[in-house]
Amino acid sequence: MLGAAEQASANAKYAGIVMDAKTGKVLYESNADAPRYPASLTKMMTAYMIFEALSSGRIKKDTRVPVSRNAAAEPPTNIALRPGDSLTVDQAVRALVTRSANDAATAVAEFLGGSEAKFASMMTAKARQLGMSRTTFKNAHGLPNSRQKTTARDMAKLSIALREHYPQYYSYFQTTSFTYKKRRYGNHNRLLGRVNGVDGIKTGYTRASGFNLASSVQANGRSIVAVVLGGRTSRSRDAHMADLIKRYLNKGSTGRDRMLIAKAPGGARTALAAMIPGKQVPLPTERPEAETLTAYAPEAPVKAAAVMNTAVPRPRAAVAAVDPMPTASTAPEPQGRASAGGWVIQVASMPSEDEASCSSPKPRRRPARCSHGPCRSPKRSKRAASPIIARASSGSTASPMHGAPVRRSRRKASPATPCSSKTGVEDESGQRRA
Repeated sequence: MLGAAEQASANAKYAGIVMDAKTGKVLYESNADAPRYPASLTKMMTAYMIFEALSSGRIKKDTRVPVSRNAAAEPPTNIALRPGDSLTVDQAVRALVTRSANDAATAVAEFLGGSEAKFASMMTAKARQLGMSRTTFKNAHGLPNSRQKTTARDMAKLSIALREHYPQYYSYFQTTSFTYKKRRYGNHNRLLGRVNGVDGIKTGYTRASGFNLASSVQANGRSIVAVVLGGRTSRSRDAHMADLIKRYLNKGSTGRDRMLIAKAPGGARTALAAMIPGKQVPLPTERPEAETLTAYAPEAPVKAAAVMNTAVPRPRAAVAAVDPMPTASTAPEPQGRASAGGWVIQVASMPSEDEASCSSPKPRRRPARCSHGPCRSPKRSKRAASPIIARASSGSTASPMHGAPVRRSRRKASPATPCSSKTGVEDESGQRRA
């Protein structure tokens, strides 16, 4: 059995860290910030996203998760789900933490995120919120993808976050076996029940990553989290982890527990921001409740004598039927606050780039032509939320918020990501799967 120093020097893939879970102090580290492939440690973040949804009440343990053809096609390890099947959230979590089921991970990703890609963006956004600055997720299971990277330090942070943020669900990681459709699946984590104090968390393996393991240990008033990445075999990885626990558990603090990883505000709503692309921003379906943004251009000061005897015209009240949404021109001035002098610029936006390019500031008798075809003046919608009515081509559809036509653009599907092939991988037992 090699020690920590020997592991680091003899294996180029190796990275490791031991962190005091009470204080955050690093007790041991080697290549802790070097990029590595997480393999099935990815499912720790998948589980975090599930726990977040459970905690917020968006789903329940008995909520059914449908299985698509894409999810059912995931290679081992899996629980042999078939297209059209469904399993409960509780079953999905147990399949993740014991069998490390890739098909269950993809089913959950599609259920919570709408697609694998969107869910991976949510996972990456959540990683940033938890302080995992060097982690990027491209899928929910950890099968090979050259752009899916992490570090030993980031995985230690995630391990601690799972314990701190969702203690009511953390016991899932202590599951030693799981039965689905009359078949029993054992946990890949061989340290559970064999090393004193170990209560989780997750194993992982691909040929590119090597054998990975994240462990949580609580014993004798002390608590540590250890991560080992890039082991040569599952046996040597487990032996090395047991050695790290033996060496550093007694160096942990016996003080009171404290919150080390801040729980990000906003939950899944904040994570969804990562799904919004740069230009093709989806239209909102609800009217925002935020105050209207205005900008003021100050005018040159005028002497009081010049305006003392001049009647100041008062603005007319806005017609609610035309624009029921409060704007800078219709909203009443707060009491005790003087009107700001100068021009008031109403800030608004078009529903799409096409409408913005087609809109014209002056009315014309004949339809004008632009790069998108003849522009027509649409009828004012009763649901219009903006005083600006854009003009769009006749081959467009109605916006759900503004009621104005929005031109649909057809984009070709992007080619599949290289290195995302799911064939020829090996499961966590090290066996090659076709």
